[in-house]
Amino acid sequence: MILLMLFMIPMFYYKFMWFISQFIFSFLMLIIFSYSWNSFFSSICYGFGFDYISYMLIILSILITILMIMSSNMIFSMMNSSTFLCICMFLLFCLLIVFSTLNMLMMYLFFELSLIPLLFILYGWGYQPERLSAGLYLFFYTLFASLPLFFVILILYINYGSMFFYFDFKNTFLFYIYFSMNIAFIVKLPVFMFHFWLPKAHVQAPISGSMILAGVLLKMGGYGIIRFMFIYEYVFMYYSFLWYSLSILGSVVVSLVCLIQGDMKCMIAYSSISHMCMTLMGLLTMTKFGLIGGLMMMISHGLCSSALFFLANSSYERVLSRSFFINKGLMMFMPSMTLMWFLFCCFNMGCPPSLNFLSEIFLFNSMLMYWGDSCFYVFLISFFSACFCFYLFSYSQHGKFHNLYCFSSGSLREYLILFVHLFPLIFFLFSLNLILL
Repeated sequence: MILLMLFMIPMFYYKFMWFISQFIFSFLMLIIFSYSWNSFFSSICYGFGFDYISYMLIILSILITILMIMSSNMIFSMMNSSTFLCICMFLLFCLLIVFSTLNMLMMYLFFELSLIPLLFILYGWGYQPERLSAGLYLFFYTLFASLPLFFVILILYINYGSMFFYFDFKNTFLFYIYFSMNIAFIVKLPVFMFHFWLPKAHVQAPISGSMILAGVLLKMGGYGIIRFMFIYEYVFMYYSFLWYSLSILGSVVVSLVCLIQGDMKCMIAYSSISHMCMTLMGLLTMTKFGLIGGLMMMISHGLCSSALFFLANSSYERVLSRSFFINKGLMMFMPSMTLMWFLFCCFNMGCPPSLNFLSEIFLFNSMLMYWGDSCFYVFLISFFSACFCFYLFSYSQHGKFHNLYCFSSGSLREYLILFVHLFPLIFFLFSLNLILL
């Protein structure tokens, strides 16, 4: 897989590579589909391996990369489209290494390296001049938070002579080890109070940057917590109430913050923080329900949030604004897109028959097992989640359009992208018995 991607680099400067690259990435996804993944670890080779957690996130990474190339139609006509393809390929390369390596240091290096192509996308194809400050926020938040993790990996190597996951590192109850392992992934998720870089990065990034950021890069934080959680289980159980308390408060507060946003992309970005806080709460319960629910929430949120960003961008390309005050009455302007808006807003709030609905059931079960009084917060989180999704749909689709009546239909490309987001969210339910076994 790695050689396949490396040998693609010279091909990016051919004329028709924009379409061929999508085919090659799809072929790579089909190769991974053929791997065995329902055992503990499979396909172990040269320090790489799959289990079902990394398998699903790799499939999600390739799918979102294909969709972000398809959605960047304006870049296709530019002179630097081949550079954009190279950056997308390098970003996917980093993600594949992070999700499949068994070595902590390798995971850390490519976890950090994935920042570089994201910064290139943000700076090279962003909209406003504020993208410079947004890039600095993104870079320094991630860099400073992940330095303690690097020192923990070095300490483990000095003391035990190994940096591989699932090595017996003995037990520890040291708080600084627990904090240093978590803080890098907590910022990447991000959790409430560590989230200030996310709305800035989303608002200033082009549609491709927003899709890969919401679809995959936030999931690196959850994946890292899952991997390091099994190294020191006791210390995670002992101290997890700290992040659990912050997450349960953050889910409620951020849901309220969504209701005062005037920018569509900013609101979808804040809804991502609320969903990622719920994912973290499920993982911190250290139960099977919590782990499966957190993983399903990462997959479903990756597809649903990416589709919402694409829908916001499709209206932005026509109206040239992301403001709720101008994007009113889109049902009159783009009636063919209203069904897609409705479906993804419903799925974002966790309506059946979506994967979001099932993941929220699993997460709420695990939260009630961990702390019985969570039920009050569960009601609030569910209610406010429905409120801001309803707010997003009603304020954008209903009302009076800002101009005289005109009409715009979506292109076939846009419907294809939205269908590819929608299909796995529903179809995944039919193959769920493979995970629950």
